[in-house]
Amino acid sequence: MQLHNLKRRTPLKKARRVARGGKRGKTAGRGTKGQKSRAGHHIRPEARDRIKKLPKQRGYRFNSFQVKPAVLNLEDLERAFKAGEQVSPQNLLERGLVTKRGGRLPAVKLLGNGALKKSLKVAGCQYSTTAKEKIEAAGGSLE
Repeated sequence: MQLHNLKRRTPLKKARRVARGGKRGKTAGRGTKGQKSRAGHHIRPEARDRIKKLPKQRGYRFNSFQVKPAVLNLEDLERAFKAGEQVSPQNLLERGLVTKRGGRLPAVKLLGNGALKKSLKVAGCQYSTTAKEKIEAAGGSLE
């Protein structure tokens, strides 16, 4: 066998240029009608469709930049802490009541849902008025 005797395993096929006369009469292999059957058709890109569907008004995408605190109820403190213990964001993290956000300790807000019978020392937390009243009524203190 010599080089001039070698043949391709599959025959060479030329890419057919559609709609340029020749053996493909009538619709020239383009189907019928519509934008895709015309010469020089330009289909709008999908990315443009997505852009056009977005609202045009300002401010639709942005939530408030204010960092919202992690919310806890007094019933959670009642379960997790003993009488006289300190309640702080660090202690809440250690007991699994709060998780870090973006690698940081979150701000914590106490709400007055549930009953509190233990006196607790609350430090470094925000609180609602009902939570304040219930903590003070139980003999606790707020800083």
